[in-house]
Amino acid sequence: MKKTPLNAVHRQLKARMVDFGGWEMPVQYSGVIAEHQTVRTTAGLFDVSHMGEIEVSGSSAQEFLQYATTNDLTSLIDGQVQYTALCYEHGGVVDDLTLYRFSSEHFMLCVNAANISKDLAWLQSLASSGNYTDLNISDCSDDYGLLALQGPLAQSLLTLLTSVNLNELTYYRFSAETVADIDLLISRTGYTGEDGFELFCPADTTAALWQALMRAGYPLGLIPCGLGARDTLRLEKGYALYGHEISADILPLEARLGWITKLDKGDFVGRAALLKARELGIPRQLIGLKLTVPGVPRQGYPVLCDGREVGFVTSGTSSPTLKQGIALALVDRKMIVGGQSWQIEIRQSPKDAEKVALPFV
Repeated sequence: MKKTPLNAVHRQLKARMVDFGGWEMPVQYSGVIAEHQTVRTTAGLFDVSHMGEIEVSGSSAQEFLQYATTNDLTSLIDGQVQYTALCYEHGGVVDDLTLYRFSSEHFMLCVNAANISKDLAWLQSLASSGNYTDLNISDCSDDYGLLALQGPLAQSLLTLLTSVNLNELTYYRFSAETVADIDLLISRTGYTGEDGFELFCPADTTAALWQALMRAGYPLGLIPCGLGARDTLRLEKGYALYGHEISADILPLEARLGWITKLDKGDFVGRAALLKARELGIPRQLIGLKLTVPGVPRQGYPVLCDGREVGFVTSGTSSPTLKQGIALALVDRKMIVGGQSWQIEIRQSPKDAEKVALPFV
């Protein structure tokens, strides 16, 4: 398995390590529930250095990415971040990602760890089949460490280590700054639903940055958090996870990602298929379900509506905040309005549930 620059630190902290997309990553330290609740109330620090960074540059960079991604990046300004996706020609999702604009000729894509090689090959194949006069695509993942500082006290904590006025760094903006004497990128983004920052630092400074943040944050209640809490946090907010809510077999329009799929922006990869799907009627839709009885829904469990199987759970957990089972589910769109009785089948036993608006929290 691949290892992040903090692997030794995680082991010293006696984190429980697991294989995550080919990376040895900490799933928990003190426990998923404790870490989850701390992020909701105070702040948590995550090692997400397994995420990939792909840089796209050259005079054709903006034109190329406008065609390669689903969102409209022509409205972006320097220092702005955009959530977007790569689609196949048939409309299924290659990957979802955050796109960083340094200039009209320089962008960085932060992609899912398990998809780095696939995304890079896909982008390169699109570039080679187009008429782009000046375009460079490079995998810079090994150059970066990435820490996510998340929670309501994240700004107060980070202010202790930088002279930057973080009030001016608004949501989905980023800037090259210095934190704890380390030159890095501060991005006001995250995957928890709480306020926070993602810090892209040189790989060889990751451990020093982690230690500086933990020292400064300890008096405020900062704790290290693993991928287990990251998953329950994102699920409570209804955020999509590749391989669950989105995949090559799931359209972004089915996965509540129509807001990043700008069908009116002009041509992009997958647009024709998505327009056709919209014209014919999107067959499935992602919904939120809460169990009204004890139980923990998991990915793949059947979903029943009025006694008939109509879909499946894409992600499920026991919500630490709500203290009940919650699930995202991809179901037959026709049943959403008229369906009266919902159930999730857990180990062949139907459990009563209710359809709820997202996010759960």
